Amino acid sequence: MTAVEEPGLPDVPDLPGRIVLLTASHRVAPGLLSWPAWETLRAAGLVLCPDPGHPQLPYLREAGVPVEISAPDAQQLVEACAGGRTVVVLPSGEGDSRLTDGLARLAGSGRVRMPDLELLPGSYDLPGARLLDLVQVMDRIRRECPWSSQQTHKGLAKYALEEAYELVEAVEEGDRDELREELGDVLLQVVFHARIAEEDGEEPFSIDDVAGGIVEKLIHRHPHVFGSERADTPEEVKEHWLRMKAVEKQRASVTDGVPLGQPALALAAKLASRARTAGLSVPLPSGEGVGYRLLALAVAAEESGVDPEAALRAAARAYRVAIRAAE
Repeated sequence: MTAVEEPGLPDVPDLPGRIVLLTASHRVAPGLLSWPAWETLRAAGLVLCPDPGHPQLPYLREAGVPVEISAPDAQQLVEACAGGRTVVVLPSGEGDSRLTDGLARLAGSGRVRMPDLELLPGSYDLPGARLLDLVQVMDRIRRECPWSSQQTHKGLAKYALEEAYELVEAVEEGDRDELREELGDVLLQVVFHARIAEEDGEEPFSIDDVAGGIVEKLIHRHPHVFGSERADTPEEVKEHWLRMKAVEKQRASVTDGVPLGQPALALAAKLASRARTAGLSVPLPSGEGVGYRLLALAVAAEESGVDPEAALRAAARAYRVAIRAAE
């Protein structure tokens, strides 16, 4: 039986050529492509891009790489590779499933000699790159969401506390998936507050200001890492930290900066830690009632290196288990 040629299939010569799908991270500045990417672009017989607004186009043109604005289908792309030509395609940011699915169908048909297919990453995400996505998404939500657009720092404050407590619970439970999720929820609070702060008419600041401030603080308080000082033990590190913090804050009292709204056991332990670090010998106030006894227990726990808040939480969790067992 004489084979009947499938209508519409390309007549591919002996040299099938090569198709290169060149991807680039939208989180990396346009034009910052890898050396293999630039080599491939300069050597290509044809460079195609379906998106006339593709962010890489101005930089390719500036580098002397001709780009044809075209959205070929799979068959047309295979035909363009005739004679062993390399064709580079710059997909849009959302990708081009129509093209890739079409190439897969042609390759799977077994009736077409396909060009070599290559996926070439032109740039990679740096660590922390997804934070840029979070900032972008938060910005859009703030502008377009009826609820989020009306929120204030004061209105969101309670959620920051709730998320912090849920994070602590995830740590105590040892659930890695839960921990990752709760860290994300805490991070959201930071980004949300920073986005709201951008709109302040008198003292605006952005997430970059927040990040820049903590970077400067970390570098300044770690002279043993970023400077010439030396610290070989955790105790010496803590000494550096407290000394640098004291210089920065210029506080009148060692109790300045201790939030009084925190849980009572944690508050008592923090005050005891501040006093002990400052070398102050302060007699505990005397009085009747369970409060003064709890204060003495909290101070004693802190002196022995035990976090009384965490210790009581652990005991309370055990109590909860006992209650459930009794039920």
